[in-house]
This record gives sequence, structure tokens and C-alpha cells, in this order.
Amino acid sequence: MAVRVTADDGRQWWLTERIGWGGEGTVYAVADVPALVAKLVPRPPDPAEYRARIERLVRRRREPRTVRLLSGAAAGAAWPRVAVTAVRGGVHGYLMSDLRGRYRPLADLLGTDGRRTGLPSATWRTALRAAAGLATLLAAAHAEGYVVGDLKPDNLWVDRSGAVGIADLDSWQFTDRGREFACRMRTAGYTAPETVAAPGARRTGAGDDFVLAVLVHQLLMAGLHPFAGLPAGGGRYVSLDDNLAHGRCRLTDRRSVALRGPLPPVDLLPGRIAALLRAAFGPEGRLRPGDRPEAAAWAAALHAELADGRLRDCAENGRHVYTAERPWCPWCDLARRGREEYPLAPGGAVPDGAAADRWPPRAGRTADTTWRTA
Repeated sequence: MAVRVTADDGRQWWLTERIGWGGEGTVYAVADVPALVAKLVPRPPDPAEYRARIERLVRRRREPRTVRLLSGAAAGAAWPRVAVTAVRGGVHGYLMSDLRGRYRPLADLLGTDGRRTGLPSATWRTALRAAAGLATLLAAAHAEGYVVGDLKPDNLWVDRSGAVGIADLDSWQFTDRGREFACRMRTAGYTAPETVAAPGARRTGAGDDFVLAVLVHQLLMAGLHPFAGLPAGGGRYVSLDDNLAHGRCRLTDRRSVALRGPLPPVDLLPGRIAALLRAAFGPEGRLRPGDRPEAAAWAAALHAELADGRLRDCAENGRHVYTAERPWCPWCDLARRGREEYPLAPGGAVPDGAAADRWPPRAGRTADTTWRTA
């Protein structure tokens, strides 16, 4: 059933098919406006606060600091454009850009099946570029006074070249005219240690920095979460957050967890990236937020790894790309052990558009992309 929404100035839109959903809101297509979608949040904890939050974000879109953000690192952000209310039921929400015209869900880049179907020409260069773009976006958001607060794959998008988009900006934390609009969302496996310990604590940029490190690890390690694995010694697995709380991390202490192989080798990571990850996940980074590498440091290091001469293309498989610090291809090693992360097309051919991770692709809607929301 179609939903009619209205803005304060009297403009109206019809919302048609439901194209995404999550723990808090639902995303709909907007009739006759294919470039936009609408997010409605039926039961926010404080409807008046939520409506004020959206109105402030819409207004801030025209302010210099947000204009800078959206014209630069956050060009792929689905910023709220118009605050709307459902005519029946009074449900609040907003219109935003439809990211599906250019992007795929970031989850497609994290898994073998997702890459095969959604990003068939992606390589490790694509993942490295996405990590660098995400770090740059986060550093720019922090510089303009925003905290993402609920950074996770479900809120992130990526195109065939590795450019990053981000949605669910209505959960961002910011201060406007002396009033703070706090982030209350959190996601298991993508929450900083201090917020796991105290869910009601105020969010900070350091919390975003920790989750950024988690996502960098996943992007560069073929989707492997840094705190995945069974506790060593036969202990009972509880959750990723429990492993985080106890410092069970393969990268910082390989004897702390048991994982089923074959796994991407730790030494596929460039040395400076591995050092930043250990700084984030080791005791100092877990226990002292101020000691974590910040997003700007991540952006500098990741972009440096994309410089000329820092990456090698495998002579045997055109989709195998790896750091110049490695003397041979880690992806070939992994494939010989039964886990092919970047397979060639049937017959040994490089997939159509194999070099798409080197330049922006032509935009085009992908019909089977599902929008996930907070």
C-alpha cells in the first residue's frame, strides 16, 4: 500500500515499494522521483527529538561546513534533503539520495559470494581504495564536528572503483546551536570497547576510529573480523564483543583464538597498516581511546599504499593484487589451499570490466540491491 508524506511547505510525495529496513526505520521508493528514497522511523524513543534532529540536518546541509563535507570526502553521503511526515499515522522521516544508482552494499566487497555476484571485477586494490576512502570520509566528518556513532557495513556502500557512500545519517551525533543530538545506536561487533562496557556513554570520534580499524581489517583480510574465533583452550564462544573485551584477536595474539582455515595470512598486510591495526586492537588502543590511531592517520597510511610501486599484479591471476612488500602472491597461496577470494571467470578469463577498480564506472541502477538501514 502506498504511503503519502508531506513536507512543512505543503509538498507531497507518494512512497511505493519497501526497498530496505532495519532495527529502527524502513526505506521506500519515491514515486516519479527515481533519484530519491524515503526513510520513515515509526517508533523513535523521542518523536519530537527525532523530528528536530532531521530538521537540523536538513538545514545544516546548506551551511559551509556541511557543504565542504558533501562536496569533498562525503560526496557519496545520503544526507537528509527534506523532512517529511506520513499523512496517516504522523510517522516522521526524510528524503535522501538513492545510493543504489551507483553503489553496492559494502558487504558485497567483504565476502567471496558478494564479490562474485555484485562486484565481479573487484580486487584487493578495490578493497584498499575503499578503506582509504572510508578513512578520509571519517576524518573529514570529525573535522566538521560530526561523530558517526554507529559505523557498520549496513550503513556503507561501495562502487566498482572502491569509492564509498554512507547512509543513515540521522543517527550521527552533532551539536547545533548549543543542543547536542546524541547517537544512541550501537551494533554488535562494530562498537568501541568503552561503549560495549557502558552503552549509554557519550560517543566520541575515538569510538569511530576503533570501528574504522575493524572495517579496515575486514576489507583487507577478505572479510575476516579481527575479533572472530573461538577462545583458545576450548573456552565457550559468546560473541565478537566478548572477544573484544578479553582482547582475543588473532592479529595481536595469535594464540588467543582458534579459527578454521584456510585464512588470509597476516603478512598480506603492509607493515605500516599492520602496525596501525595492532595499535588499535592492542591493550593501549582497547583501553585508552586517546591512544588509538585517528581517522586522518589511517587515511594517510592507506593512501600511501595506493601510490605507484606499492602494489603488484599477479602474473597468474589478473584479479590477484597484493602489496609490494610481499615477494609472492598471497592470494595464489590461499587458492592452492582451497580458498579462492578473487577468482577468474570460467575458462580462466578475467571478468568483464576487470580494470574497473582503476577508474569510476558508468552509473547504472542495480535492481537486486537491498537497502539496509539502522
